[in-house]
Amino acid sequence: MIRDFQVSDTEQVMQLWLCGNIDAHPFVPEEYWRSQFRDVQEALSQATIFVCDRDGKIVGFIGLMDEYIAGIFVDKQYRGMGIGAQLLNHAKQTHSALSLSVYQQNTRAIAFYRREGFSILSQGVDEETGKKDDTMVWKL
Repeated sequence: MIRDFQVSDTEQVMQLWLCGNIDAHPFVPEEYWRSQFRDVQEALSQATIFVCDRDGKIVGFIGLMDEYIAGIFVDKQYRGMGIGAQLLNHAKQTHSALSLSVYQQNTRAIAFYRREGFSILSQGVDEETGKKDDTMVWKL
């Protein structure tokens, strides 16, 4: 079930965020993600977050800052089951346009977003990691 984030979801969401970033971005040092943990946790209150709840376990979430997708994360054991698409479709229901940044080396994510109707708008470099990234957009 897709539902609004609740403060009681924080620990599960943050573990998904940390594990998901470490897993999806082996080209970025793990310590970088760990160093961002506290800032991301504090930013949760400023984001719109929807979670996928399976019997009390958060198995995925999407974080939005207005029309910008800060991230979609799905528990490794639940990937490939359509949860990411469900979360994204939930966001599409309330937005006429969405954008995001994705590392060029994260080819799995780029393929997912392309399947979901996103296209690459521009290419750049993430100032914090020095890694090349793409800005992708979707419009209704």
